[in-house]
Amino acid sequence: MSYAIITLGGKQYRVQEGERLLVDRLRADEGATVEPRVLLVGGNGAPDLSPSTTVTARVVGHELGKKIRIGKYRRRTGYKKHTGHRSKLTRIEIESIGTAKRAKAGSTAGKAAGAQREDRAPAGAPGKSAEKPKAAEKTEEPAAKQAEAPQAAGLPKGYAAMTIAQLTEAAEGWSHEQVEAALEHERSGKARKGALAALEAALEDK
Repeated sequence: MSYAIITLGGKQYRVQEGERLLVDRLRADEGATVEPRVLLVGGNGAPDLSPSTTVTARVVGHELGKKIRIGKYRRRTGYKKHTGHRSKLTRIEIESIGTAKRAKAGSTAGKAAGAQREDRAPAGAPGKSAEKPKAAEKTEEPAAKQAEAPQAAGLPKGYAAMTIAQLTEAAEGWSHEQVEAALEHERSGKARKGALAALEAALEDK
């Protein structure tokens, strides 16, 4: 009869089909099935130290172990203390050894086939990647509209691209109307302090 050595909670157990045993408390609910790690499978010829089979166990119930009494005593002090401890255990039943692996293999094969179908999808099929260029086009449209926006009336040519240093030098050659238009444009827009100071000084000189 085949047997297996499994590990649960850091301990190893030798199990056979239909056997019931107590292990350290598991988080699984009563009636649930668990698949512990298999270390060895034997009984049919030479033992297999790297098995690919699966052991399926069912949780029968949760129990408390036998009570262990602990007594503490210190001589000549009158100190006496008694406590007890009961380990939290789970009773499991081994349902099968090496039979549940086939169902898993079938499910993994189905997943692999689904992945291959996705890889073979046509390149022109609609997807998230096809929507990215549209988003890029939407972001480019406002920038193009801003670039094509007409220049405010009365502003000197190329004013929007001027730095404060360039503006200070060029303001000396502008007319009174152009300086006023540039000053109004600055106040209603970016309001650069250096540009405002240069334009106000140029306006006083006019």
